[in-house]
Order: sequence, then C-alpha cells, then structure tokens
Amino acid sequence: MLKEFKEFAMKGNLIDIAVGFVMGAAFKEVVTAFTGGIVSPLIGMIFDSDFKALRYQLKEGTLNDAGETVGAVFLEYGTFLTNVIDFIIVAFVMFLVVKGVNNMKKKEEPAPAEPAGPSELDILKEIRDSLKK
Repeated sequence: MLKEFKEFAMKGNLIDIAVGFVMGAAFKEVVTAFTGGIVSPLIGMIFDSDFKALRYQLKEGTLNDAGETVGAVFLEYGTFLTNVIDFIIVAFVMFLVVKGVNNMKKKEEPAPAEPAGPSELDILKEIRDSLKK
C-alpha cells in the first residue's frame, strides 16, 4: 500500500496540482490586497464611505455597564461585495491562464486519410460478379 501511495504521489499531475494550489493561494492574497487597497477605496469614493464598512443594522444592541454597545447584529454587505469582486478577478485570471495553456499545447494533427481504394461494397460486388461467371 505504501508503494502504491508513493507511485501516486510522484505522478507529475499530482505535483502540478500541488504547485498550482500554492500559486493560486498566493495569487488570491495578491488579488485580496488589490481589491482591499485599490478597488474598494475607489468604489468607496462613489458611495462616499469605506466600502468594506457598508452594512445594514438588523438588530440594535444594548449598552452595558462600560458604555459599550453589545448584541447588535449587522448585515455586512460591503465585505460580501468585496469578496465577490475578489472572486470575479481570480476567476477571470484563471480563465485567461487556462486559455493560454490550451493555446500553447501542441495541437493534434488530424489522422491521415485512408488511402483511396475500393470500398468494401465494391469488393463484394466484384466477388458477386466473379461468382456469376
């Protein structure tokens, strides 16, 4: 069983997937930084607020003895929208990468056409005609 696992782990496809996974995780961090540091502030300028801070209060909280609000419930749609933008950017870049890899792959040459010769039906007709003689 250990030998089978070693063969499986050393296959090129598994190593390629592992490298792709690590690179994808690192790329996700770059996209998150791009969205949080560049895209969100620009969109926030449109809404005249911090984009990630956009939220809707579902339930009001109460003040505790220290004067802090506790128990408030918020629907944080700004964070959700930021994550949707992250996903769209990552999905688009992955689409471009896959498309580029597919274009780089060597295109399969079509199989050569069979040599032109008598078809099976023609041969059977010849046999039939020769048997009639």
